[in-house]
Amino acid sequence: MSNLPRGPRTWMRQHLALVDSVLAFALTVAGLLVFAVPEIPGSASDPLTVLLVAACCASVAFRRRWPFTLTCVTSLIVAGLEVGGRESSLSVVAVVILFYTLTAYRGLALSLAGMAVAAGACLAGAALTEDSVDPGAILVALLVLFITWLIGRGVRLRRAYFAELEDRAERLERARDADTRAARVEERSRIARELHDVVAHHVSVMTVQAAAARKVLAANPEAASAALSAIEDMGRTAMAEMRNIVGVLRTEDESRPGTAERGPQPGMHEVSQLVQQTREAGMRTQLSIEGERRDLPPGIDLAAFRLTQEALTNSLRHAGPDARAWVTVRYGDHELEIHVEDDGRGAAAGLRGDGRPGHGLVGIRERVALYGGSLRIGPRQGGGFEVRARFPLSPRTTRQGSRTA
Repeated sequence: MSNLPRGPRTWMRQHLALVDSVLAFALTVAGLLVFAVPEIPGSASDPLTVLLVAACCASVAFRRRWPFTLTCVTSLIVAGLEVGGRESSLSVVAVVILFYTLTAYRGLALSLAGMAVAAGACLAGAALTEDSVDPGAILVALLVLFITWLIGRGVRLRRAYFAELEDRAERLERARDADTRAARVEERSRIARELHDVVAHHVSVMTVQAAAARKVLAANPEAASAALSAIEDMGRTAMAEMRNIVGVLRTEDESRPGTAERGPQPGMHEVSQLVQQTREAGMRTQLSIEGERRDLPPGIDLAAFRLTQEALTNSLRHAGPDARAWVTVRYGDHELEIHVEDDGRGAAAGLRGDGRPGHGLVGIRERVALYGGSLRIGPRQGGGFEVRARFPLSPRTTRQGSRTA
């Protein structure tokens, strides 16, 4: 890295034309001063020589605009001055600067062509001059051209490498921003599904219990009191689950006071409580667990529980009075199957008022698809409505035998 402070270096990059002009002016002045020194051979040159030298040195001001053309022209001018036996002064330095610019800012083909022209002009000037030429001087001139070419190409490749790194960093930054936005959208969708599942199920149970309490309030105060107590418990459960879900949105550090408590997410180990809540709401519900019970991956565990919850909520809402529901959980070697069915009013149970699937069923489809499972939602054979889902599992050690509730 350069030792120049960042301020001057940045300023120079922003004013390249001014920097080149100052360099060209300094080189031109130094080149013309050579003619003012009597001890230098050829110092008393004719005006044409002075004009050609000044033109070569001043052309450095335009080195970034026309590097190839100026390299060729100045190389031929220097060769002509050598053939005529005239003093070329600092024109050779101008040729080297222009040739470096050509190799550093243009492609390989142009840089090789420029080196060929400069080397050819040098050799032609040495061959056509009347005075004897030192072969060592010619070799040094060609070596300087080659070293200049190597330096220029190295600078160009280094610049291209850093430009590629910057471009890659920008692409990675854009990709990271896109991933962040996608993750935020996915998280919002997940939270929306969780809130819908919690609110829909518990509010549905509370609505049924409230309706039952209203009907028996005068005739059976004890039953109404039990229904109200169930509503109270259901409300507390719903609030606790909502606090767990919304807690992930808080930005406070967990070590600070006031941070929301974050309990574990529900899973299939709570399916018995879910069925019991449905029974308390007035629907006769039977739970069957088949196969050897096993630990499930957290995502599938939560998805299966929410699927069962949404299916029972729909049955409780739409199946009608005197309907029955069955929940079957099958633990297989390679899959988990959830089957929720009722003998209520059928397909209408899963539809909204406009005849389209509700948000809960859409959320179920998303959950099952997320884990590569299969899902069937529709009328049940013999009447009613059913939801059947299969989640693929990898073989694991089982933990508990089958049972029927």
